[in-house]
Amino acid sequence: MAPSPWRLLSLALAALSLALAALSLLSLPVSAGSPLGPGEQLVAAAPRWGWRNLSCPACRLLFGALDLALQLEPNVARVGRVASRLCQELRLARPPVCRQAVQLFQGDVVAAWARSVLRPPEACGLLLGPRCGHWDILGAWNLSLPATPKPPVRPPAPPPPGAPTARILFLTDLHWDRQYVPGSAAACPDPLCCRGAPRDGPGTAGFWGTYSKCDLPLHTIDALLAHGNGTSGFAAAYWTGDILRTTCGSRAAGPAAGTAHRDGPAARPPGGASAAWLYDAMAEAWQHWLPPAALHTLRAGGFYTAQIWPGLRLVSLNMNFCSQANFWLLINATDPAGQLQWLMGVLADAEHDGEKVHIIGHIPPAHCLRSWSWNYYRIVNRSVFEGTIAAQFFGTRTWTSLSSTPIPPALTVPPAAGYRVYEVAGSYPGSSHAVLDHETFILNLTEANARLYSAREAYGLPTAFPADWDLLVRRMQDDEQLFQRFWFHLHKGHPPHEPCGSPCKAALLCALRTGRAADPALCRPLRPALPFPRIQELWHQQRLC
Repeated sequence: MAPSPWRLLSLALAALSLALAALSLLSLPVSAGSPLGPGEQLVAAAPRWGWRNLSCPACRLLFGALDLALQLEPNVARVGRVASRLCQELRLARPPVCRQAVQLFQGDVVAAWARSVLRPPEACGLLLGPRCGHWDILGAWNLSLPATPKPPVRPPAPPPPGAPTARILFLTDLHWDRQYVPGSAAACPDPLCCRGAPRDGPGTAGFWGTYSKCDLPLHTIDALLAHGNGTSGFAAAYWTGDILRTTCGSRAAGPAAGTAHRDGPAARPPGGASAAWLYDAMAEAWQHWLPPAALHTLRAGGFYTAQIWPGLRLVSLNMNFCSQANFWLLINATDPAGQLQWLMGVLADAEHDGEKVHIIGHIPPAHCLRSWSWNYYRIVNRSVFEGTIAAQFFGTRTWTSLSSTPIPPALTVPPAAGYRVYEVAGSYPGSSHAVLDHETFILNLTEANARLYSAREAYGLPTAFPADWDLLVRRMQDDEQLFQRFWFHLHKGHPPHEPCGSPCKAALLCALRTGRAADPALCRPLRPALPFPRIQELWHQQRLC
């Protein structure tokens, strides 16, 4: 059985880093009185309960040997063999899973680390979390913002009576597992279950899917999309990655690149060969929806802009260029492919032409590398573009925002598949094209497709503008019943067995309010009960995909 590449990445990183450290230790003298060489000592002394229980000092010692290892052992195949062995010896996963994880990533990981400036504290922060080190490669960098005077800004207002509205179908993270087998084990030690031979008895995978550590069968995704496409009245469809295929008919379509490790190898910086085939394939698949200029930037860097309808422009970002899991950013994380510089130009042109902009992407900016996140935040919050950006939509956690007030997200937890329908101000003179409301639909595995909730009805919102969402987040701080309603909706009606207590709540509300990584300032009005470093650690423990 072979888990998806995304779930294997962290396993491969752990095994390969240990392998490089072990190979460097093999060049050191044997400890006095020990019958084992240094490599064997590493395995014998390692924690049997897995990589994440390794202590921070031990982690830093291991990664302190990386530079020496890379100098002594340029042979990727040998590094891979040692990594596979260590993965099995440390019981990080079953042998077949260890072998596949290492095989998938050994070439790119070793090459990226050999060219990076990764230091032990940063490596340990990447693998073990903020408690072991600060993970923010290459430090701070800033883009120069334009000095163009801003035009007068008008806050969004509800459409006048009789003004048209439009419905946008929003799809994200409908993860397909081509090896899903109904009747197979729904619980297993691997990163992904619901695979293998069918068996009798309880705890087996359902025909449509299973609320467990599983992705979705194709027939479930097809049924869900058929239901969504069968609902009339959609003016456009946005989808933000990790979706196999989507049928949108003649309506406007706005796709975005998903997680690189799911769609293919990690997105390399400009000139990297591994991403070229992926961008070409995206351009080939999306050529019926996008104009030639959009296809050009899509082939170059996986991002584009296109007009959705008169007065509304879509900007689709490639969030792999900010992902903490993209190990090619170890080499250069300063505005890869010039995407943020390009974004400023698109926003400036839209402002000049009187257009409003919707921005879509896969990974929310607050979960990006710190410098990328802060630069993006500066662009979005810059007063020049305050009246230009009407909404932002990100996958994995879907949220919209204007300035610093993101709306509550809807976590897409496979296999509780679903989709969202946004109602926005339509095309008319002076339209804000802002979000007015949204409805979330889920595929209940025991019932038929059903609407889960309407945002304005569920939370009693007068409108769905940014100020309303900011007030809602503040209300949830003191209204526990309201917060638990949001927690239920966050997990599409199937919250985890473990309740969201005070630490979880503090981290979640903080994440809702800030679109900028590692920034405590926007959380302070919520009176968090935990220190910000602890909030940040809990925040990053949440699995995105």
